[in-house]
Amino acid sequence: MKPKISVKHRKNNKPKSVSAIASSSPTTEIDLTYGRHAVLAALKSDRPINRIWITDKLMAHGQFYPLVKEAKANGTIIDEVDSRRLAQLTQGGNHQGIAAQVAPYSYWDLSDLINQAKQTPQPVIVIADGIEDPHNLGAIIRTAEALGVQGLVIPQRRAVGVTSTVMKVAAGALENMAIARVVNLNQGIAKLKEAGFWIYGTTADTDQLLHETNFSGAVGLVIGSEGKGLSSLTEKNCDQLVRIPLVGKTPSLNASVAAAIALYEVFRQRQ
Repeated sequence: MKPKISVKHRKNNKPKSVSAIASSSPTTEIDLTYGRHAVLAALKSDRPINRIWITDKLMAHGQFYPLVKEAKANGTIIDEVDSRRLAQLTQGGNHQGIAAQVAPYSYWDLSDLINQAKQTPQPVIVIADGIEDPHNLGAIIRTAEALGVQGLVIPQRRAVGVTSTVMKVAAGALENMAIARVVNLNQGIAKLKEAGFWIYGTTADTDQLLHETNFSGAVGLVIGSEGKGLSSLTEKNCDQLVRIPLVGKTPSLNASVAAAIALYEVFRQRQ
């Protein structure tokens, strides 16, 4: 029988809101993530975890028990709670019996991301041009990691960063994806070009079809924002524009769906 980890039980206490939890430290931004895949990936990563809320049933789970025990030994506060408490903490989210206060994602420096990517023959880096929906960004991260992309570049302004929703949608892929957040996206694209990447932009306004494009070498794939697509300056800075052929009446695709189709074509050509 496994020894019980000593935990703090919180009964009859009025739960704090997620925002109150997130602002518990005056100097450090803390984000709340939940769900088995997302928290399990965080537990296996090097990211500091301040606190974990977990149900009795999941605490005894063979996959989680040793990791939670190790986290406690490293200073993480473990609260054993019921599902109702978790539902309150996650505002009704699909918590699957666990939630965690994870330290903010540490973005990569773009130069470091490029150097690591170039250790792989024919690397691929995705460039998100103003993605504002965290569900789209999370889905792009999940697809990119699954297909072996070496990194992702996002802008600091007018775009979503790595939030708890992004972590949840990415379902653990975030911990295996290098992400750089740059002040100026087009300067970042210029830096990728200097490093030997050929930049492809996805748009409906070109005759060059995706499946007729040769994606050999180091590839930078730009995905436009929801509704607006590529910005005019970003489009000008692309080496080549490509179009996903559509035959139905729907004029465009969701950003994450477009990313998935384009990435699959890139990697299909390399098999």
